[in-house]
Amino acid sequence: MAGDRVWRKSSYSGATEGGECVEVSIAHDVLVRDSKNAGAGTLTFSAPAWRAFVQRQP
Repeated sequence: MAGDRVWRKSSYSGATEGGECVEVSIAHDVLVRDSKNAGAGTLTFSAPAWRAFVQRQP
């Protein structure tokens, strides 16, 4: 359940309170949500898919 997980804000979201942010929770899968509207739902990724996403070079 998403409410039982530990969430971490993106380091790209800025340091100001109320800044536009995404949060991520990494466990056996990876959940991503909008921190301004945490109850609106999440995107779910497998751990390998998330790893490939964050390791991708621009």
